[in-house]
Amino acid sequence: MAPAKKGKATSESTRQIQASQNQPNEFPSCLKSIPPSSVAITIHAKPGSKLSSITDVGEEAVGVQIDAPARDGEANAALLDFISSVIGVKKRQLSIGSGSKSRDKVVIVEDVTLKSVFDALNKDVQS
Repeated sequence: MAPAKKGKATSESTRQIQASQNQPNEFPSCLKSIPPSSVAITIHAKPGSKLSSITDVGEEAVGVQIDAPARDGEANAALLDFISSVIGVKKRQLSIGSGSKSRDKVVIVEDVTLKSVFDALNKDVQS
């Protein structure tokens, strides 16, 4: 069987990807959209704080202080509870995608838009 020809023809999906990469990104890379309607948030958790708060929304991760110790999943449960209250969604819409035993985690939020998550996190940082 002959190898596929190399040419300048590009598919429609390739054009769309290239067009989206050329547009300036208004959201930090710690927030990623997951089709059809979910958002992944990269979080750097700091357990054992006096109170829960968002310290910063950086390019790499969202810094979150948690008022629970890092043992027996207490900090993970407190993190999901806190993030759900900040974003304004139900706790069942959140899950830990990766990093359940690490300070660096990925939290998946279902049925939200990237803009609404970004606005809610920024609002909490500024207050």
